[in-house]
Amino acid sequence: MAGPAALLVSIGHQARALCTLRAAADSHPPSSPPQPSHTQTFSTRRSGPAWHTPGEETEASEPCGAQELKEERRAPGKCPKEGEESGDLSPLSPGEPRPERLAQPGLARHETLREMALRSKMSRLVEATSQLVQVEQTLLLPLLQQHPLPLHPKDSIEFRNICSHMALQREGQQFERDLHEAHQCLKTIIEKLICSLAVSPSDSYITVQSALRQILQNLLAM
Repeated sequence: MAGPAALLVSIGHQARALCTLRAAADSHPPSSPPQPSHTQTFSTRRSGPAWHTPGEETEASEPCGAQELKEERRAPGKCPKEGEESGDLSPLSPGEPRPERLAQPGLARHETLREMALRSKMSRLVEATSQLVQVEQTLLLPLLQQHPLPLHPKDSIEFRNICSHMALQREGQQFERDLHEAHQCLKTIIEKLICSLAVSPSDSYITVQSALRQILQNLLAM
């Protein structure tokens, strides 16, 4: 049987693992969804049939707002000659591609399913570790003073070491293996705590058991 001292040791290792996990999560941010650049937004506003129809050279036939856009594209201090179109505002033939559509530097790549799964798994691991430390500190620690129970601090040490090793990996299969091992180790810690509470004669542990089962369920959620 172990008392509050053994639990405090376990909490200390878990708290250090939590700090490491949060740092690792910050160094592996998820990919951002594609966002249009200012150039693309500008191009979208002005695109339309009027810009692709040859022969429309008079200002009166231009769509609403076209003259203002034309003025914005002129170089400061330079007045184009009468009838001269400036830059890329000249009409395009129907089959001619737009330069803005050939290069889109403002678009970020989509997040792959694998990256989404890793991000979700890391998020659940961080959240479960945080919840476990909180339950142990606020609910379990006071009860151990009256009812000691079996604890396994070595599991918490192993969990801390796995998280420390994982934080050193930037990406790749090793990072995924460490993340999987960390999940399994935290799962083992929670399951052993639930089993220890189940054999205790005290009814006070029912609340703690329920909280731990909820943490385990969230950790294993798909």
